[in-house]
Amino acid sequence: MQTDQKRVAIVTGAARGIGAAIAKRLAEDGHDLALLDLDAAACAETLTTIQSLGRKGIAVACDVADEDKVGTAVSTLVEQLGAPAVLVNNAGVLRDRSLGKMTLHDWDFVNDINLKGTFLMCRAVEPYMRAAGWGRIVNMSSIAALGVFGEANYSAAKAGVQGLTKTLAIELGSAGITANVVAPGFVVTEMTKAVADRMGVSIDELSSMMMRDIVVGRTGTPEDIANAVAYFCDPRSSFVTGQVLYVAGAPRG
Repeated sequence: MQTDQKRVAIVTGAARGIGAAIAKRLAEDGHDLALLDLDAAACAETLTTIQSLGRKGIAVACDVADEDKVGTAVSTLVEQLGAPAVLVNNAGVLRDRSLGKMTLHDWDFVNDINLKGTFLMCRAVEPYMRAAGWGRIVNMSSIAALGVFGEANYSAAKAGVQGLTKTLAIELGSAGITANVVAPGFVVTEMTKAVADRMGVSIDELSSMMMRDIVVGRTGTPEDIANAVAYFCDPRSSFVTGQVLYVAGAPRG
């Protein structure tokens, strides 16, 4: 059991936005952090924050859709920090188009990062968690898993993440490893700002449109999502697995 020991956490897509907020929250909760992103240098600000909180941290360049690069990244972080006890699969991309305009590349690219990347990272860390008899896996889905116009690829990938995670919960539970999903609603990040740009509206205009379905009266923040992730990562959450938590400011699922 690692509940009373130093815990090493991996966060993918940790350079900014939700990933950076998750890394900061886990550092506050006592974790050392391995920050994975396509460009390790892009994690510099997040890494500085981690270290300012008195935790160890490293940034590792990794394309989560590449099996060999995932293996290399995990080996590197194990050598430098130790075996991972927590994995948060946050890396994700969008390529929005309606069905008639969506190319096979759009489909493959989004599913490779969001779904295959999640699978590859989970598979890579499983042996370390099994050996320790303890682990926490949190995979990021989205309200898009319920269906969104123009996001057939992203919706399919995020729904797939939920099915993958529920299966991992069944397979890994006897080894002391939990697997859960956090599914964010509308959160203002660089990704959602890019969506607004593609729509030809400002982020404030997009936020106003999205607010029609948010009953709590505000849009989400990266910290809202980080709080939910932290709950699933907590040693005291050992009786919670295979769950999907929509953090969306409204009933979902």
